[in-house]
Amino acid sequence: MSSADSTDAPIYAGLVEEQGDVPAEVRRVAEEVLRDADRAIDFGGVRSSAAFR
Repeated sequence: MSSADSTDAPIYAGLVEEQGDVPAEVRRVAEEVLRDADRAIDFGGVRSSAAFR
């Protein structure tokens, strides 16, 4: 939510001021987890090396 939107939703603006922008933080953490999961389950290198045996 942009600062222009916060004037339309003063309750939300107050919560962001008190607690921080929780949805933005959740989004950031979720993206980080997805990147970590992609690296953790990337078996592309294993398949390639097994083909050369």
